[in-house]
Order: sequence, then C-alpha cells, then structure tokens
Amino acid sequence: MPGSILYCGDTDLTSAAAYLAGVMTHAGMTFDYVPSNVPLDAALLEVPRSLIILSDYPAAMIPLELQDHVIDHVEDGAGLLMIGGWESFRGSGGNWNDTLIGDALPVEIAKEDDRINFDQGAYLREALASVPTAGLPWRERSPLIGGMNRFHAKPDTRTVLEALPLLSRFDAENNLEMTTMAAIPALVLGQCELGKTAAFASDVAPHWVGGMVDWGNERVTAQAVGAGAIEVGNWYALFWKQLLESLMP
Repeated sequence: MPGSILYCGDTDLTSAAAYLAGVMTHAGMTFDYVPSNVPLDAALLEVPRSLIILSDYPAAMIPLELQDHVIDHVEDGAGLLMIGGWESFRGSGGNWNDTLIGDALPVEIAKEDDRINFDQGAYLREALASVPTAGLPWRERSPLIGGMNRFHAKPDTRTVLEALPLLSRFDAENNLEMTTMAAIPALVLGQCELGKTAAFASDVAPHWVGGMVDWGNERVTAQAVGAGAIEVGNWYALFWKQLLESLMP
C-alpha cells in the first residue's frame, strides 16, 4: 500500500533518518516521513496505515488528540514500533512515559533518564526465536551496539533480544579477558487489540547502533528519495526488513 508506513523522527532524511529510510527503500517499502522537529500533521493519520514508527521523535510532537488517533490505527490492526534514542522512551526529552502511545507499547517506560551508553559495547543475544530474528547468525556472529534505553517488558509480552554489556581488560600477560554483565531487554514484542507492537531499545542509526550497522558478510547500498545514501551490512538490513514486515497486518 503506497505510503502505508508512517515514519517519524531520527532528525531528518539527510542525517540519521537516511538509515531506516534507505533500508525500507531497499526492501521496496513505501512510507511518509516526518522530521524530529516537525509536529505530526493530523492529515497523515487520515489515510490507512500498516505501521507507525517513532524513532527519536519526542512525545511533545504529537498532541493528545492525535495520540488517540494513532492508538485507533493500532487497535484496528496497524503495527506500532518505537526505536531507541535520546528522544525515545523517556530518554532526554522523549518523555513518552505516561502517554497514550507509551502505554500502548509492550514495555514499562522509566520516569527518569533511561539512557545507557556502553563504552565497551554490548552484544545482542537472541532470547526467543521469532520472525524478526529468524535466519540471522545471533550465535555465530552476534552484533555489538553502543547504547540503548533501559525499559522493562510488560506481562504477556515476548522479549526476543537481550543486550549483554561487555567488560573487557588485559591481564598482566597482556591477554584479553572478557566478561558480560546481566542481560537487559533489547527487543520486546506485544499486542494492542488487533495491532502488533514492538520496542527496540537501541538506535537504528549511529552512534548507538554501534557495529550493528555493519553487521553482515556483504554490503548493502541504498538511498531513499530526498535522503542521504547509506552503506550497511546485509544482516542489519535484513533484521530491520523482517522486524518491520512482522508488525504489519
């Protein structure tokens, strides 16, 4: 369906939004786009939607009456995905806690700053087999991320990816020692009436996405209309394609 995806945030198409926009274009998906500093136009909710994506898009950009309209789309079957960032979940100015859209997500959003930065990275681990994670080498070549928002999965949801922060050091003989800290939910899937919902804790674009943006054994180049060109790993592109498709009716 032309324009059935509504994508809001990630600054603009000449910067961070170029990544997801490029991946969707490469996958043959069409979308309408709203930059992070532009309030959502009610007219964009007057057409059918298969998926609504909010990524680094602050709650202040969607007034209460339009949040209610977004929820109407989701309850009727549209997917809802929030991707992590400084203006996602609670973040630093996201402020999605105690909002209609925030409440529809499959996670509990913190009431205080929920950002975590990993100076040594964190591995993503498949915690539960799912359509978005299928066919990817989570065990053989797990990707690294550089940061995320911390949230908690709600009851009756599925945590399908976890982040394991790394602690690395060199011993007295200059040999590398590496351990991981306790797992943190990274991708949680849920349901809101007829619509599928998802919360991905890290970002889709640098810097938080870290090495995951290059995850793959081949390179994918793409460019959405009006966006910057991207070059990413093929497994990174496949993960996002599968996640987005899995949320659409």
